[in-house]
Amino acid sequence: MKNFIWIALLLSTVSIFGQQEKMLTQFTPFLSKTYYNINFGAISYPYSDANLKPGFISEGVQKNRFSGRLLLGYKLKEDLAVQFGVLRPGDWFKFDNINNIGYERSVWFNLWSLSLKKSFNLNEKLSFYTELGIGNLSRVGFSINDEVIYEDAQYATLVTGLGFSYRLNNNWDLLLNGTYVPKSEKHNQPSTFQSSVGMLYHLKKRPIEEVEKYEKEKKYFFPKRLLQIGYGTDNFGFFANEFFAMSAKIGNTENIGLPVFWLGEVKAKQSFMITYQQTAFHTEKLFSLDWGVSVTGFQTLDKSSVYAVSIFPMLRFYVFRANSFDSYINYSIIGPTFLSKKNIDEYKTGPNGTYQDFMGVGAFFGKKRNYNVELRIMHYSNGNIFPENDGVDIPLMLTIGKTL
Repeated sequence: MKNFIWIALLLSTVSIFGQQEKMLTQFTPFLSKTYYNINFGAISYPYSDANLKPGFISEGVQKNRFSGRLLLGYKLKEDLAVQFGVLRPGDWFKFDNINNIGYERSVWFNLWSLSLKKSFNLNEKLSFYTELGIGNLSRVGFSINDEVIYEDAQYATLVTGLGFSYRLNNNWDLLLNGTYVPKSEKHNQPSTFQSSVGMLYHLKKRPIEEVEKYEKEKKYFFPKRLLQIGYGTDNFGFFANEFFAMSAKIGNTENIGLPVFWLGEVKAKQSFMITYQQTAFHTEKLFSLDWGVSVTGFQTLDKSSVYAVSIFPMLRFYVFRANSFDSYINYSIIGPTFLSKKNIDEYKTGPNGTYQDFMGVGAFFGKKRNYNVELRIMHYSNGNIFPENDGVDIPLMLTIGKTL
């Protein structure tokens, strides 16, 4: 099951981002049939003392009802799509004061799913849809004094859903969703129900006149291909990683930063990377969608040597264009990766198949923008597909590059 999931995601990334057309301001036939769907709403997953090991009770529980679900879809037909994504609560469920001795423990829960979505038009703008698929449910339980009180779990489960979609315009739909996952007696997991409101964005081909105009004028620089080498060290610490995971500390003030990235337990002391990137699509001026491959080697603080091979999608946003340079920020998540070691430095980082994430800031410079410099932070983890997900942090890395 684990190897199947990783290989399937690897192949899907290659198929989505490995296609090219001569006119990069036009979506490929594959991308023009994809959509992105993000949903936020309330979730119910009624854990209780009945889930705990006999002899253990809690004083109470802390439930976070807020949740999100992110989906990437591909339209097989106008009324039939296949979609892949993740559902999780905004914060973890907590048991308070277990056995009246002050212990508070969390239960982590994640659901990755692959499903079919069938739509039924009610009128020109309103439609009803159903969803049916399979999910990979992963739960991280907890122990007290090395005694397992609520066990970890990972298993395949049925995923069902229904909802209404209202077409706002040619690109955007407004959604009202319901998603249900049945309980599992075997794995001691209650049922899950999420009700949410979402927005769906359709990628669509642009009018050919607009595309030809962009191609003819070419007012702004976009690299077709880019080769980079990079080096990172912990001499500057992990403040950048912590800041973008909203976990930085300045003086006595904690939890400073922005919650847009992740932290792991394993820390890299130094790292080296070779990266190749290629543009799959770009707008006239501000945005490009790229794909890439990378080979990374790093040594941990405990002196373990590890290498990683990744394929990844990347979003690049150009924030300032000047006469001598073009600056940007980039962001990449869920890049299928093979790590050479499991459970690094005795942490439970999970199996060899995992994901690469990175974000950075950089610039292209030179008369023809032939050269590149970038600062980035990186992270490896499996997105809680598996209960073992302690993660790996790569500190600030400097890369230099050349367009090809």
